[in-house]
Amino acid sequence: MDVNGVVAEGFEPVREAFAANFALLGERGAAVTVYRDGHKVVDLWGGTRDVDGPAPWEPGTAQIVRSATKGVAAAILLLLHQRGELDLDAPVGAYWPEYKAAGKEHTLVRHLLAHRAGVPVLDRPLTPEEACDPDLGAAAVAAQAPAWEPGTDHGYHAQTYSWLTGELVRRITGRPIGEWIADEIAAPVGAGLWLGLPEAEHARVGRVGPVEEPQQSGTLRTRPKRAVSEAYADPGSLTRRAFAAITPLPDENAPAYRAATLPASNGIATADGLARFYASLIGGVDGGTRLFTPQTMELARAEQSAGPDRVLVVGTRFGLGYMLHGSASPLLSPGSFGHPGRGGALAFADPETGIAFGYVTNGFRKSVTADPRAQALVRAVRTALE
Repeated sequence: MDVNGVVAEGFEPVREAFAANFALLGERGAAVTVYRDGHKVVDLWGGTRDVDGPAPWEPGTAQIVRSATKGVAAAILLLLHQRGELDLDAPVGAYWPEYKAAGKEHTLVRHLLAHRAGVPVLDRPLTPEEACDPDLGAAAVAAQAPAWEPGTDHGYHAQTYSWLTGELVRRITGRPIGEWIADEIAAPVGAGLWLGLPEAEHARVGRVGPVEEPQQSGTLRTRPKRAVSEAYADPGSLTRRAFAAITPLPDENAPAYRAATLPASNGIATADGLARFYASLIGGVDGGTRLFTPQTMELARAEQSAGPDRVLVVGTRFGLGYMLHGSASPLLSPGSFGHPGRGGALAFADPETGIAFGYVTNGFRKSVTADPRAQALVRAVRTALE
């Protein structure tokens, strides 16, 4: 399979790893972009635009990136804090009075961002149609009783993060979060990313779907720990219920779903769009817009939650809206911050090396936080820096 694009001198290991993903790891179509100190050093793509079709991946092809959207959504709340419009230590109810219900009156804004709010599940899951209605989603999480006392523990808010963050932005600013991302991130940074896909961009977005892990003879294949497997198999577990807050699973290729604004799960981006976004958090691209001040950048990656995750079961680390480097989500170095998308996408920044990384794919695997294709590319970046 031909790999298209360019790499700067010294970053050849990334090209080799990208090609190996197609040859050995069942990649169908994907792209990876890396910036260093605001300058593009890797820009690669290959395979097909659609997971189930022959049309080639082209420069500018975009894909749904699932939970990698969370990192983009978190930036809006941190920008509002940076501008003095949001207090991270204020109760959520100060901005959203209905949220005080069912024992949540002491939930702080920082608890929402750090997955400490205690509402990763809904007693009555929403249908895909209901989930795409921001009013219904906000009402559901506002009425939901927490699974633990807010602020005392953490667990991944896989789907409910959509309505928690989206409604908070809307209450503070009067504008939908998708508009904020378009106007305050995508436009000034020049990033190809959308929350609420415009009709004019439909043609550039590929179809996504599941891909099976290839059989690898002579290779030891890792298996999930028993506790993790049991949690996903148990319909009553927080794990199953968190990922099933939208039931049945939505059709991610449906135009209506892609046009909706679900900050937890349905952002659409190019690899370059994600990498440019993270480059803008730590220093800007080619001397252009820097979104975060150094102080806000440090807030984003300051550890807020660490240890056994009540939803993902394994140990996780979170800053304010961002996953941090750890065993569950290995990034480039201990100072990295970003977010994966379940079964595929990954985007992050590493301030110490000046690296901003974006990877998107049309083939989703069963992994949640550490897709082997993305991890192979991260290791290659690390090799290139040595």
